[in-house]
Amino acid sequence: MAVTIRLMRFGKRHYPTYRIVALDKRRKRDGSYIEKIGTYNPMLTPALIEINEERMGYWTKNGALISEGMRKLLKKSQKAAVAPVAATKKEAPKAKAPAKKATKKSA
Repeated sequence: MAVTIRLMRFGKRHYPTYRIVALDKRRKRDGSYIEKIGTYNPMLTPALIEINEERMGYWTKNGALISEGMRKLLKKSQKAAVAPVAATKKEAPKAKAPAKKATKKSA
């Protein structure tokens, strides 16, 4: 199972709060999660970030990827070491140009 650490949105309209969770990366943003690692409240000044670093370290050590938004948040807060980013959508390989068909030459 591929695990990702990312933000799960909660709160009212125009007043978001987030949970920092470990979940299967194939799940929806607000789907069920494996474990709650912390919280993030961007509405406070300064923004409040609470992370259980022991559990964060456990998940990253076991191969959990960190989502882009979570990575930016960690960089901003400098709370924990930054781990690998979750894989983004892969680009499709470029198709080769079709081969030219041979034509008969008449003399």
